[in-house]
Amino acid sequence: MQAYNWYSILIKPTWAPPPWLFGPVWSFLYILIAISFGRVFMMALQKKIPFTVAIPFILNLIFNFIFTYIQFGLKNNLLAGLDIILVLSTLVWAMVVIYSYAKWIAYIQVPYLLWVIFATILQFTIVYLNR
Repeated sequence: MQAYNWYSILIKPTWAPPPWLFGPVWSFLYILIAISFGRVFMMALQKKIPFTVAIPFILNLIFNFIFTYIQFGLKNNLLAGLDIILVLSTLVWAMVVIYSYAKWIAYIQVPYLLWVIFATILQFTIVYLNR
């Protein structure tokens, strides 16, 4: 609750989504991530794709999961911004490397990609407004 109070007093742009929207959006995205990333990991374990193709997916999960800790645990907007750049970078990398093996996995990442682009812009706007 204390982390939410901290976040709620930050200056945010007028176009920032309301707090209640994050839960449904991430729930939907995590379903897509579970299906598609799960398939990538299965393909790697079954040696249908090289293990190196799974690396950006693994890194993306790590960077995605530590964002919440950095943002709300450490309360560090700039570090969270740097982390979200890593989320975005590894997502694009993952989409590129999986495309030749399973195009649908790349395409199913589009909603995630759009949200991460939006979230990146939002995060750096919050960093700027709260400097």
